[in-house]
Amino acid sequence: MKSAVAPLPTQPEPAPLNDLWIEKGTPAFMKTVLALFSGGFATFALLYCVQPMMPLLSKDFSINAAQSSLVLSVSTAMLAVGLLITGPISDRIGRKPVMVFALACAALSTLASAVMPTWELVLATRALVGLSLSGLAAVAMTYLSEEIHPQHIGLAMGLYIGGNAIGGMSGRLITGVLIDFVSWHTAMLVIGGLALLAAVVFWKVLPESRNFRAQSLRPRRLLDGFVMHFKDAGLPWLFLEAFLLMGAFVTLFNYIGYRLLAEPYHMNQALVGLLSVVYLSGIYSSAQVGALADRLGRRRVFWASIGVMAIGMAMTLFTPLPLVVVGMLVFTFGFFGAHSVASSWIGRRALKAKGQASSLYLFSYYAGSSVAGTAGGVFWHHWGWNGIGLFIGGLLAVALAVALKLSKLQPKAA
Repeated sequence: MKSAVAPLPTQPEPAPLNDLWIEKGTPAFMKTVLALFSGGFATFALLYCVQPMMPLLSKDFSINAAQSSLVLSVSTAMLAVGLLITGPISDRIGRKPVMVFALACAALSTLASAVMPTWELVLATRALVGLSLSGLAAVAMTYLSEEIHPQHIGLAMGLYIGGNAIGGMSGRLITGVLIDFVSWHTAMLVIGGLALLAAVVFWKVLPESRNFRAQSLRPRRLLDGFVMHFKDAGLPWLFLEAFLLMGAFVTLFNYIGYRLLAEPYHMNQALVGLLSVVYLSGIYSSAQVGALADRLGRRRVFWASIGVMAIGMAMTLFTPLPLVVVGMLVFTFGFFGAHSVASSWIGRRALKAKGQASSLYLFSYYAGSSVAGTAGGVFWHHWGWNGIGLFIGGLLAVALAVALKLSKLQPKAA
């Protein structure tokens, strides 16, 4: 690791000329943003629609909070595994075909999960949802980094992640409210139907790739790409950040429902579901912080976003409900801002095998969701919300230390 501290640029570095890049303000840019926004919406809605259901699933299937968290963790675990496969596949056969097929399969698997009669079968279909979604999650960032002009990549990535935030909010909000009035089976059918609609929009609107160049699927090439990415001075640290930040984020939202349903709040499922509107702060921050990073440099903006997450987590440790809700807003704002910056950073540092680099980043991202999201249940059972605060605080402390290390990184394409 090089330790030299290079001057931080205040303007993005000039990009090589490429007439095929999609420029901001063009119809192609608007179509790309709409399609990837729809894809991000469907991905996160399908993935996180089960989070508000966890207390209900605990009751219906006679399982504890940590066991109930498997309904999400098994999806993110299979998504992480799939990322190692679908990214390289897209390097060979193309970005759009892989993403369209993946989104359709995930929607159909969600519809299937709605009619499963046993806990084991629910987990099996949720695993299929995660495996299918890997095809879109692995490729979307790569598509943007290849097709969008580098001067606008921060904004485009931020808008895509904004779609993720709206999807995560809508999935939680729709199911969180519906399960107070209908069965969780019906709620899952609604989400699956909406995802099918999003898949059709994605297929019809997304422009075909213009800068994609097919690469071989030979194992040697994949191994060379893996070694190349892990020899890079910055990419491994960004992979670690993905694990830590997503682990912290999912842990908070996995167990906040259990806290708010219990004393002294005694909220009902619909009200807990409505608190998903805190994702609106993430929708705003993903685009705004991404654009800010384009102007001021990723190094300056990244560590500050993690600091915002820590402030938000600290606020949730207090008892008054308004402070808890504001803390959730601040925490969400910081997370999506940090994720937006890190995502666009990956696309700029990985000069070759970009699909594989995105896959490794997102593998770490969803591995963090699976491992930390379930491990947090141990802290919840032993020490309640203070235990969750301790667990998330530890993750963020390491993330901040890594971010400060990245701030000293010698420039490459970042």
